[in-house]
Amino acid sequence: MEHQGTSKLWTWQYSIIILTTFVFFLSLQALLGGFPAFVTGITENPSKGGLMTTSFMLAAIFTRPFIGILMHKLNVKKTLIFTMMFVLATIVLSYGQDIFAVLILVRIAQGVSFGIITTLLATLATSLIPNDKIGEGIGYFGMATSLGTTFGPMVALTLVHSFSFNNLLSLTFTLILLAIAGSSFIKNKEKAPEVKPVQKGSLLNYAFEKRAFLPCILVCLFYITFSGIVNFIDGLGSANHFGGKVSLFFLIIAGMMIITRPISGKIFDSLGHKFLIYPASICGIIGLIILTFTHSFGLLCMAAIFYGVAYSVMQPTFQAWAVSRVTPDKKGTANAMSLSFMDLGMAIGAGTLGNVVHQFGYNATFGYSSILIIILGIIYLASTFIARGINKPINHSL
Repeated sequence: MEHQGTSKLWTWQYSIIILTTFVFFLSLQALLGGFPAFVTGITENPSKGGLMTTSFMLAAIFTRPFIGILMHKLNVKKTLIFTMMFVLATIVLSYGQDIFAVLILVRIAQGVSFGIITTLLATLATSLIPNDKIGEGIGYFGMATSLGTTFGPMVALTLVHSFSFNNLLSLTFTLILLAIAGSSFIKNKEKAPEVKPVQKGSLLNYAFEKRAFLPCILVCLFYITFSGIVNFIDGLGSANHFGGKVSLFFLIIAGMMIITRPISGKIFDSLGHKFLIYPASICGIIGLIILTFTHSFGLLCMAAIFYGVAYSVMQPTFQAWAVSRVTPDKKGTANAMSLSFMDLGMAIGAGTLGNVVHQFGYNATFGYSSILIIILGIIYLASTFIARGINKPINHSL
């Protein structure tokens, strides 16, 4: 599956994968934002609402290593379409449902599907990206996932508050149908990527690649803070009487993505990740600290601008860094790890930051979560110095 020959990025297949990815993420992330709000409303228990996110993310995390192992034996197109049809069935099952145990099972099933589909789409995309445009190519793929992730909760909160949860389910059902239509245009590779034969003890090697571990740990730390945004920005808005205007926070983040993603990808390819991670970390810290003192809509918008820059840069940069550090036959593993650690961050954030909200309130929670980005920056700085010391004698870059 390694891309060879032409250095053209925007091929027909790459474009179809990007559009399909955006539509699929928009649908599943709308459910990610809608289920907690719906369950919190019917149970009057925010912890049960948070479990809707945690169960979904954990299911995706546990699924990805297995799909990474089996990927080379699967018919990717058929697997994508079949799994999306399974998602349709779970959406239908959710209509008019208010039994908590059933909703948990639905979220687990959707999480398994999410883990399979996103890993396959990411690997298909990276296999089509020329090596000299890996940062730019993953940047655009990351824009598709991030725009879906950003618009999804905004759409969910608008529909749940203004209409009903069933309206949200109808919309996501339609979006999955569109994603299935897009998947039908994806071509299977005539030849699967060449992989080494499976030896004893090598299953772990297919599920885990140590060279991708550092970027994945760092993206996990950042996604814990993003989980706080997705799960609790609506609570901050309610506490400060912003009403439906709080959904504009995600619209501003989407705008920052459209502005910064094309630029950040080219910076990654020409200058490297360090010219992106340091300024993005500073912006993320500023954005979260502003949320700590946000009691006006103007400050909310300002926080969205700074945090939007951080989110726009961090996610694709860490994913591109992880993929660029591994051999071509391990790109699927690196993608699966990167996505799994993002989901892990979302799951950790939904649980731990929910407890912080209960103890200290919404504003303080965002301030505390900024510490995680400080830790991220310290680990990255330390790793840079360590790598520089190790590589100096042989004059290699990180």
